[in-house]
Amino acid sequence: MKALSINQPWAWVILHNGKNIENRKWRTNFRGDFYIHAGKKFDKNGVIWINTFFPNIMLPDKYVMGGIIGKAKIIDCVNKSDSPWFFGPYGFVLENIEVVDFIPCLGMLNFFEPKIT
Repeated sequence: MKALSINQPWAWVILHNGKNIENRKWRTNFRGDFYIHAGKKFDKNGVIWINTFFPNIMLPDKYVMGGIIGKAKIIDCVNKSDSPWFFGPYGFVLENIEVVDFIPCLGMLNFFEPKIT
């Protein structure tokens, strides 16, 4: 199964707070199930954005990074959406989101086949 690296805190809010769109600068034709890989980079500006637009979400103090933490299904790729999580320019529409036990592995750009040992 393919995986997609998503920086924290974005991966966490997908899995725990209803973020149903993954914003990207590129579009994809991929549809189907994929692993959510928590990248090793942390988006500090993402925390500010979440705290501004979703002040009721209590973000954790620590995040799991550097491995697979969940899975979801991409059902569409859009360039506009009513989702409050969309800021584009493209959004991968997600459903069937679920947490999985942590599997350490390296991430890559774009979709990739994780090397799980």
